[in-house]
Amino acid sequence: MTTTTHAPTRRQADHPFVHRYEIDTSRPTVGEAARDLGLRALLPAVALWAVITGIGLLIVGPLNDLPAEEGVNDWFAENRSGWGDTVSGWFSLAGSTPFVIAMTVITCLVLLWRSRQWWFAVVPAIAVSVQALVFVTAATVVGRDRPEVEKLDDSPPTASYPSGHTGASTALFFTLAMLAQRIEHTGLRWTVTILCVAEPLLVGTARLYRGMHHVTDVGFAIVNGLVCVLLAWAYLRRRAAVR
Repeated sequence: MTTTTHAPTRRQADHPFVHRYEIDTSRPTVGEAARDLGLRALLPAVALWAVITGIGLLIVGPLNDLPAEEGVNDWFAENRSGWGDTVSGWFSLAGSTPFVIAMTVITCLVLLWRSRQWWFAVVPAIAVSVQALVFVTAATVVGRDRPEVEKLDDSPPTASYPSGHTGASTALFFTLAMLAQRIEHTGLRWTVTILCVAEPLLVGTARLYRGMHHVTDVGFAIVNGLVCVLLAWAYLRRRAAVR
């Protein structure tokens, strides 16, 4: 791989991690990218899986499924309304597998078109895919039951912990928030960033409202998604230019 670095702008120099693919545009080989993916994203994801799974087993085991959390689910169930059902349904849909996959594919294609850097364009797919691997395997091992309230959605075949909808939307929209840092206009950049960060929080709240998850299911799904975004963003070795 021939290293190609560019003199960073002040904003890029102040936030080299965020702008690492702009500062170093070197084209890696497929083999180099695959090696880095394994060492810098997949291997650390095993440690993430161990933490997420270990906490889940602690919750369903010694902590007796955290009975205090049922109060939150009961409160949401008792305070449902027609408009709340509708709005929460839309946000729940925004975390569904078909929506997240479609948005991820579109994002990757747009990135490839705009940047001409395939090694950068795959970052959203890496974030969402690694998140999904951790989520599915952790949910299978932990096997936590869903809250004992009326559910407004059909229950997926996976267990309650961690929340797949929340984790997937976190991986996707936090990646979009990172991408938004390329926007030059300050006001627009902040607006897009805030919207992208808020969306997974709204998805998580919607899943609580609709009786599909416990609070800790949502909380650790956000942790899963966030860490996977950071792993995906850093999966490829890049060099920061010297000021």
